[in-house]
Amino acid sequence: MDLTDVLYEVTGSVAVITLNRPDQRNAMGPRMLRDLFASMASAKDDPQVHAVVLTGAGDKAFCAGADLAGFAAATTEIQRHEEQGLFVELFLTMQRLGKPIIGAINGHALAGGLGLALSCDLLVASDSATFGTPEIRVGLWPMMIMSIIVRNLGRKHAMELMLTGARIDAQQAHTWGFVNRVVPATAVRDEALSWAREVSRWSPLVVRLGRDAFYAIDGLDVESALRYLHSQLTVVSLSEDFREGVQAFLEKREPNFKGR
Repeated sequence: MDLTDVLYEVTGSVAVITLNRPDQRNAMGPRMLRDLFASMASAKDDPQVHAVVLTGAGDKAFCAGADLAGFAAATTEIQRHEEQGLFVELFLTMQRLGKPIIGAINGHALAGGLGLALSCDLLVASDSATFGTPEIRVGLWPMMIMSIIVRNLGRKHAMELMLTGARIDAQQAHTWGFVNRVVPATAVRDEALSWAREVSRWSPLVVRLGRDAFYAIDGLDVESALRYLHSQLTVVSLSEDFREGVQAFLEKREPNFKGR
């Protein structure tokens, strides 16, 4: 891949994607967004990759949101609208990746950077990280990430952040329930990698089906969700990996999952 604003490496069963504009606090412009699409596609298509770690370069920011200067370079309003729409496509791409994404939040996650963090499945945050949606303070509203914020924070916490533009620290984010683990800054990457390797042990087929179902039931009424999940349970139970998992349990050994 010909990447400019993102680093991509594979270590064992884990792909590590790093936002690589530390001098700009890893702000996302059109070029970085396209690099992220390419990196996510590579991770999705590589059968050896079972999980992804997403982090930022440097020790100050995971991502400070959109690079306003980058989007300002658009030649027409239509082009700017289309480039801003890349955020929508990125969040959907992450949701449809089929593999767990662990966010290693090494610093501030603000505005679109908060949306990017919340689009990960699990979050490990530095004890010095902060989270917020400061758009209101410059006459904007976080339209592009609002649905993601509400789904992850709940209505009242989401409205608090959006109306005040305030930042909360990692411990508060953990208390609110959208950060899973808070660790010292020096341990963020290693903790995320360790967690990614742990979830990589399981059947990639079952993880994909379960993760897809988790997002598919969002917004469904209870009956529709239950009936859909019933059908997905049948699909999982027909898999070779399910039979292998049960056999390994009975034989008291580690399962050998093959993704079938």
